Amino acid sequence: MTLAPPPLSLYVHIPWCVRKCPYCDFNSHEGRGELPFAAYVDALLADLDFDLPLVWGRTVQSVFFGGGTPSLMPPEFIDRFLQGASSRLRFAPGCEITLETNPGTAEHGRFEGYRDAGINRLSFGIQSFDDGCLQRLGRIHDSAEAEAAVKLAQDAGFDNFNLDLMYALPQQTLAMAEHDLERAFALQPTHISHYQLTLEPNTVFAARPPAGIPDDDGSWDMQEHCQVLLAQAGYRQYEVSAYAQAGRECAHNLNYWKYGDYLGIGAGAHGKITLGHDQSILRRWKLKHPTRYLAEAGRDRAIGGDERIPPERRAFEFMLNTLRLVDGFSLTGFEARTGLSRTAIEPQLQAALANHWLTLESDRVRPTELGRRFTNDVVGLFLEE
Repeated sequence: MTLAPPPLSLYVHIPWCVRKCPYCDFNSHEGRGELPFAAYVDALLADLDFDLPLVWGRTVQSVFFGGGTPSLMPPEFIDRFLQGASSRLRFAPGCEITLETNPGTAEHGRFEGYRDAGINRLSFGIQSFDDGCLQRLGRIHDSAEAEAAVKLAQDAGFDNFNLDLMYALPQQTLAMAEHDLERAFALQPTHISHYQLTLEPNTVFAARPPAGIPDDDGSWDMQEHCQVLLAQAGYRQYEVSAYAQAGRECAHNLNYWKYGDYLGIGAGAHGKITLGHDQSILRRWKLKHPTRYLAEAGRDRAIGGDERIPPERRAFEFMLNTLRLVDGFSLTGFEARTGLSRTAIEPQLQAALANHWLTLESDRVRPTELGRRFTNDVVGLFLEE
């Protein structure tokens, strides 16, 4: 089989935040003093120049500024980066360009600047509209600031935005989780990310779990109840924790979940690129610490690591992403994006079908409701021996 280069996205990591949240395991660093945004944009563009030979001639379908807290970076620096990036890469018409924002950093006038710079989608890290829950999560905003930030963005002309909400929070009840969704619906987001709090390794919460986290049964009740509410409000679930109004799915994250390609630039950013000339898939990641990254960006020494994905691991990686999607994947797409024949996964598919974890209709493989409950078990079938 031949590897066909899939759609390409660009991920840009902004590593600073105001305060590290106790549940966060992302590459984020508390900003102290004046942050070196001008130097960081220079470093990002040098980093992009270094990676450009991997993607000559390809078109970028989406851009995503993640973090950290990207909204700490003033609009003029976002503008300078996007101007530099679009002069180096071809951006598709209507390219989705998302900026993650923390309500605690929203300032009047900034949203107009981001829109003028080319940002056309926002993602708000709300997490909850309950002030007690927000305090227990270590967030720097309260519910009033969250609503005010969203309304400022709407006043600035943004009509495509996501709200991040978490459930199974310390001391949260089912009624509180329902109330969070009601407050979210009132703001009319086009997209809601609704995911369970997990205690990730190497976080404060993992070392010192907070009291009152709902047990598995309580968490499951919240998930099931909230899924019904989201559907009733017109948000279709298309991924494990992603719900969208019709046509408003996140193009950038969909590309990840469909095993697409993405350049990753910035401190700690990860990328995945399909290389047609030698029929390989390259994963590359950058130095994590902002100071080291700033010193080395644009050179070999800025690369934290390079790895070629061997054919025997591609099926597992593909499933790890695509089986998060409610609509699953096509066998034709599997062959194009892994370079493997569908016969390579025939035994695993048959096992999953027998367990009623997947369905197969013509070319399309979809997880069942049962399969979505046991995603890790389904994906585990494809792990190399």
